[in-house]
Amino acid sequence: MATPKPTLADVARVAGVSVPTVSKAISGRSDVAQATRERVLSVMNDLGYAGRAHAGVERDGLIELAIGGIGSMWALEIVRGAEEAAFRTGRSLVVANTQHETFSVERWIDSILARKVSGVIIAAAHVDGDLSRLHSTGVPVIHLDVGRTESRDEAQVGATNWAGMRDATRHMIELGHTRIGFVGGESDVPVAQDRLEGYTAALRQGGLAVDPALIMHGDFLVGGGERGAEALMSLDDPPTAIVAASDLTAMGVYNVAHQRGLSIPADLSVSGFDDTVLCEYLSPPLTTVRQPISQMADQAVRLLDDMARADGGPQPRIELSTVLVERGSTAAPAQR
Repeated sequence: MATPKPTLADVARVAGVSVPTVSKAISGRSDVAQATRERVLSVMNDLGYAGRAHAGVERDGLIELAIGGIGSMWALEIVRGAEEAAFRTGRSLVVANTQHETFSVERWIDSILARKVSGVIIAAAHVDGDLSRLHSTGVPVIHLDVGRTESRDEAQVGATNWAGMRDATRHMIELGHTRIGFVGGESDVPVAQDRLEGYTAALRQGGLAVDPALIMHGDFLVGGGERGAEALMSLDDPPTAIVAASDLTAMGVYNVAHQRGLSIPADLSVSGFDDTVLCEYLSPPLTTVRQPISQMADQAVRLLDDMARADGGPQPRIELSTVLVERGSTAAPAQR
């Protein structure tokens, strides 16, 4: 005798909630508590409801964006670009913050499989769950801004991180700096690796040695910039210029320079990466590498449609160009 298929009522009963609450949890409504949503999705998975719920369903309602934190201008630009692109195609954007303490990759995937999702964009460095569950159900997945060194054979949209940091470092060399510090991101993140390699390539091309003492790993945030700058400026022979792996990191460098009574750029030249609105509000305005953040998100949404129509084949990998934007934070080094 065949086992009856689980119903919404069964899910509600086991989860200890009402049927309307189950429906709201499935649809991603914001008026359902996170703990309740996770309990409902877990019960759906245990009962086998999620898998059956999607057989033959047209996935055209939502685009999922998993992003590593939403407190930076970079993240806000990603969300803005993806939301605008989704709106133009008549869909809605659902954002999952992978840095939230309650975030679970497996439960996040459960929630995707429980709803009408047309595609997934991952803009986070560490989302290491079993993404094959998405691929096997025909949900296209695109990794956003992961860097060219990423080895996984999956669809990607990013920027020319290596070339951008090479240009920023070359700019410092052309100004006459020979002691150029680097404050990067996490050493195991491909984007951070690309930017570090761009920095070292520019030094070698400019005839300068790569000094490990001038290389600091950070976290793309203000705190990482402060820690890296403090270590660099405490050296017996500190740098006259610092290239930072993000605008927020550069802001941390500014903070340390101001605390030490250093003038930017008279005593220390600083550059960033991203060209967020923050650059115009720093004093002096920040020289930085502009990457087309919102356009990258827009391109990712467009690619989801192409991938949904494609019948297999190589996964697309797109890099959009960066450009150096010179402002008031860089100048020739002062005579020592």
